[in-house]
Order: sequence, then structure tokens, then C-alpha cells
Amino acid sequence: MIGKLERRLKIKAHIRHKVSGTAEKPRLTVFRSNAQIYAQVIDDVAGKTLASANSLGIKEKMTKCEQAAKVGELIAKKAQEAGITTVVFDRNGFLYHGRVKQLADAARNAGLKF
Repeated sequence: MIGKLERRLKIKAHIRHKVSGTAEKPRLTVFRSNAQIYAQVIDDVAGKTLASANSLGIKEKMTKCEQAAKVGELIAKKAQEAGITTVVFDRNGFLYHGRVKQLADAARNAGLKF
């Protein structure tokens, strides 16, 4: 019997086989824990993180979905400051709904192109 983590890692490996970030079109990856959500813009060719944002610094009372939307806006703003307008989205094995979808939609609304 396969557990949740093994299932996600299997899906993640399948996605990463197809999705890779370059300097022109870096990879926007999302990691979701039970309490927090993290986003990074990564250039896989150079092996560098170009921008990152997370929900650790958010002190206001809000739901996890609202936190994810805030992180999406933050990562879009930081990516644009670094001169990045277009990214390829890596959901990191998580299903595309809930907090992951909120983050992606907020990043799109803030100006990032997927």
C-alpha cells in the first residue's frame, strides 16, 4: 500500500521530468505544509533561486487560502523586481486546488505569466 507522501513524490518525479526552469523562463515551485506555504522561482540550469516568498512572515489573522493568495502576490512582486515576467508552474506533486490554486491565481493576477 502506498502512502500519501510516496504518492506525492512519485507525481513530483513525473512532473520534474517534464518541467525545468531556465534563465528566460524559470520554474515557480510551491511547497505546502500543514501550517505554511512556500514559493520559489528557480533557474534549474544555473541551480539558483531567483526569488522566494513564504507565509512565515504574515502576522495578520487569515485563513490558509488567504495566506496562499498573499504569498502568490509576494512571489509575483519579487519575481518582477528580479526582471522575471514569465514562469513555468511546478505544483510539486500537490493537487491543483485549494491553497496551491489560490497561490497560482494570485501570482497570475499580480502579473506573472504561466
